[in-house]
Amino acid sequence: MLLDLDSGRLAVFLGGLALFFLLETLLPARGLNQPRWKRYGFHGALAAVNTVLMRVLVFVPFLLWVVLVEEQGWGLSRWLGLTGWIEILASVVVLDAFDYFWHRANHRIPFLWRFHKAHHADTGMDVSTALRFHPGELFISAIVKAGWILVWGPTAVAWFIFEALVSLCAQFHHANLAVPAWLERWLGRVLVTPEYHATHHAVDRRWGDRNFSTIFPFWDRLFGSAVDAETGRAPLEDPDSLGLPEGRDQAFSPLAWLTEPFQARNLSLARSAQSDQGRSQS
Repeated sequence: MLLDLDSGRLAVFLGGLALFFLLETLLPARGLNQPRWKRYGFHGALAAVNTVLMRVLVFVPFLLWVVLVEEQGWGLSRWLGLTGWIEILASVVVLDAFDYFWHRANHRIPFLWRFHKAHHADTGMDVSTALRFHPGELFISAIVKAGWILVWGPTAVAWFIFEALVSLCAQFHHANLAVPAWLERWLGRVLVTPEYHATHHAVDRRWGDRNFSTIFPFWDRLFGSAVDAETGRAPLEDPDSLGLPEGRDQAFSPLAWLTEPFQARNLSLARSAQSDQGRSQS
């Protein structure tokens, strides 16, 4: 069954990538400062490297952990007696909340930011950006997610559905897709949309250190990290307003991508963002 679930997750991933590639080709939201073939080639290569590493080093132990937790009946969902679709829906909501706080921690804790900034170093944004992660972040994230599984205790089915939804939603909200304004307003009430998430990738950290949600946007509103798409739209009209202010000429360098977390140069973006927030509140 686990292999079937994993195959289903892979099908969702590939189907989503193809779908949003087509949609952003037909309805692009903004111009890109790099050719699409270069972006997709670079990010596809990073994804291939990450997939091989994770499959070899993490995949099997992680699956065994998911099965063990379910068989032993560990976790809050088992304690609450949740089953069937109620357990699946509750697991998606709770795990998405965990993901919100984990994403926020990746911006607030300097050590974690060293790895996460590889994702934000992209000087543009399209569906291929959802493939752009440092392997160090993926390894650390796997360890943290193992903790989520122990605390909440989702079934294997619920966990794979959550992972498939995260993949699909990440592809959607990273896509360079011009969603009609009426649909943006309606859809943005229940899902993170491309325009909402684009503010999270802004060079201007007033916007770029906000909107951490992955599936449901209400976590940002509940915990004070939301900036609505209307407020954050202005900085995103220029394609050069996306990414990080430093190292832009190295955004598509494989060596820079791999070694960034271990370089001694200034990596204080998360701390400076906190300082900016403190000044704005004083």
